[in-house]
Amino acid sequence: MLKFLGRIVSRFLSGILGGVRGGLEKLIELPRNIKQSGLLALDMCFVTFSMWAAVAFRYGHLEFNLGPVELFCAVFTVLVSAFIFLRLGLYRAVIRFMGQQAIWAVITAVSYSTLVLGATVFFTQADVPRSMPFVYWGLAMLGIGGTRLSVRAYYQAKLRSLSENVIIYGAGESGRQLLTALNHGDQYRAVVFVDDDPRLHHSVINGLQVAPPEQIEQLIAEHDITQVLLAIPSASPERRKEIINSLVGLPVYVRTVPRIAELLAGEASVIQIQDVDLDDLLGREPVPPKPEFIDRCITDKVVMVTGAGGSIGSELCRQIVKSGPRELVLLDNSEYALYNIERELRELMASLELDFPMVALLGSVQDGRRLESVYRTFQVETVYHAAAYKHVPMVEYNVAEGVANNVFGTWYAAEAARKAGVDTFVLVSTDKAVRPTNIMGASKRFAEMILQGLAQRETSTRFCMVRFGNVLGSSGSVVPLFREQIEAGGPVTVTHPEVTRYFMSIAEAAQLVLQAGAMGTGGDVFVLDMGEPVRIVDLARRMIRLSGYEMDHDTHVGHHIDIEFIGLRPGEKLYEELLLGSNVTGTGHPMIMRAEEECLSYGQIHGYVTELVRYCDAMDCAGITSVLRKAVSGFSEHEVRHDYIWNKQAEQDAQPRAPVVTSNVKELFPEKSS
Repeated sequence: MLKFLGRIVSRFLSGILGGVRGGLEKLIELPRNIKQSGLLALDMCFVTFSMWAAVAFRYGHLEFNLGPVELFCAVFTVLVSAFIFLRLGLYRAVIRFMGQQAIWAVITAVSYSTLVLGATVFFTQADVPRSMPFVYWGLAMLGIGGTRLSVRAYYQAKLRSLSENVIIYGAGESGRQLLTALNHGDQYRAVVFVDDDPRLHHSVINGLQVAPPEQIEQLIAEHDITQVLLAIPSASPERRKEIINSLVGLPVYVRTVPRIAELLAGEASVIQIQDVDLDDLLGREPVPPKPEFIDRCITDKVVMVTGAGGSIGSELCRQIVKSGPRELVLLDNSEYALYNIERELRELMASLELDFPMVALLGSVQDGRRLESVYRTFQVETVYHAAAYKHVPMVEYNVAEGVANNVFGTWYAAEAARKAGVDTFVLVSTDKAVRPTNIMGASKRFAEMILQGLAQRETSTRFCMVRFGNVLGSSGSVVPLFREQIEAGGPVTVTHPEVTRYFMSIAEAAQLVLQAGAMGTGGDVFVLDMGEPVRIVDLARRMIRLSGYEMDHDTHVGHHIDIEFIGLRPGEKLYEELLLGSNVTGTGHPMIMRAEEECLSYGQIHGYVTELVRYCDAMDCAGITSVLRKAVSGFSEHEVRHDYIWNKQAEQDAQPRAPVVTSNVKELFPEKSS
């Protein structure tokens, strides 16, 4: 019987609470002017009731008579209070988001209303207790202020039920700003600060307790935390990586506010929560640039970037703009990519208050005459050659075009630079050029040898090349791919459990290229001391865990994302190398080395390129591969198995051989052909 009555009472109370919630929801959805009018009327009811209740409280009973003077005091107080409340802006603030200023406005308004009541009673000699205005102030504050605080509390409780619980790591200025921003939104609810400073532990800042880092795993379990927001923009890179490493194994999504340099430069704000920086995924310190090396070939010079719309080319352009060239020439064969980078650079120049000419040219690096015309017309002094096909499988599927772009494009660009008297020509190369197992790597190594051959000739142009590993965040990089797969719920695809790669950030790669131009003497191969290579599967696990997911072998309970091994792609190998040999020397930069590597004579390069031209014109992939085998050290076991056109022709049992276009040879080697 008691249980039955308990259920009835429980349902009755639930119905009442549901009705109240429904009523509040309907009130919130009303037009703003109606809500303001209704709130004003409600406040005046509280004013009237508070005056009556104050008199009743002092008399000790509910029955008392009010004369004309007392009624006049009440009506006058109500009218003047309405005017005061309106003038002080009590109805401009949105109650759901009412802050400290709005609360002070309520206190001020009720206090003025009390003064009006007290003055009216005094001057009219109304027959009411002298303490009545003081009691009135307390009752009016309870009714007017309490109503607002109750609505705000209800709405915030509702938001908390829908918000994600988060921890703010860092109780400094950035952490407090982030907390204020989160309190005005409905997506996140900060439940605690975590900070390294022992002086702050167990203190309360802006209503949140500060806990030590050792308790973070316990806090995650207790409060059902889904994200940890790093508000440590001024932390050293070493400490930042330590913190991120400590969070990798926890079932939370780790995100961060921008770094201090971005905040100070005005490029970002504290409330711009973003994923963990790619540099933090790198697991090593970025190589710091030396501005004097970067500026030597750029400041007050005419600079040209080929492939300006690509990942590396566009970052080169951003760095070049900051060094103040006399003029910047952009070249790309993609209209869309060129349009995007030109627009971005003009916005960057405006933000930095820089003013120098910049031209965007559509064109191919395989057009030698146009390149030489551009060099001479703009009197180009420095060229950064970043135009290349770099995706290993894509070049395997398009052998002839890949070789034509990477090899002949480099030849045309470099030879035109020599003829036009360009001071410095820098080739962007890759670690895949060392003992290559794919056409892309072999073509890039051959491009390096072209520059080494040209450097042997009598020329005023300094040719050098920069070789580095994989670039985090570039087009085709594993990091954007992994992030897409994680957002889609997995699986994350890795080619092989033992595959390793060297990594660097886009900014770091661009800075290396720019510095190498200043250190080159002719035919130099520069490589970066990149530390230890990174296992791709470890990078994938790190990204999965930092995104708040688990894997099958983890013990935590939560959402899982699997890693799937799909096998090496065409032309890929398990590991990459940066050097052909061990003969390296230092440079003016402690982290950049100059490699002394074998090269071919200019005459040998001439012969091999002539053969490549014929084979590319004939779409003879076997012939192209045979030339690269002879010319490139370590490229000996590759067979053409994936080229689409070559395979289709084989299916049709045809052996087409297009006429050899000897004009290309004349264009490549006009001096020899004549």
